[in-house]
Amino acid sequence: MSADQEATAELVFAALADPTRRGVLSALAQSGPATVTDLAGRLPISRQAVAKHLALLAEAGLVAPVPGERRRIRYHLRSAPMRVAQRYLAALARDWDDPLDALKAHLDSTT
Repeated sequence: MSADQEATAELVFAALADPTRRGVLSALAQSGPATVTDLAGRLPISRQAVAKHLALLAEAGLVAPVPGERRRIRYHLRSAPMRVAQRYLAALARDWDDPLDALKAHLDSTT
């Protein structure tokens, strides 16, 4: 995995570490693109808190602000950074699977 991909995965994991940001992502996944005001109406946090969390999610590349009518900005989900993080986790899992399988075989053979 390249350094850029690792940096992307790190930003995604940091963004997903917060339950409120996961809630914002879930709200966008369930209802589609939304403004800060729309999201604040659906979530138990203030408009300012939603804006702060959206800024961090945008920094991680998980959402994209798209200007709309009357200068209203709607936030859209972006899946590419999530796929990078998934590939990172899959690579880690592969790195663990072989040594763990070898350890299990060794332990099974000694009992």
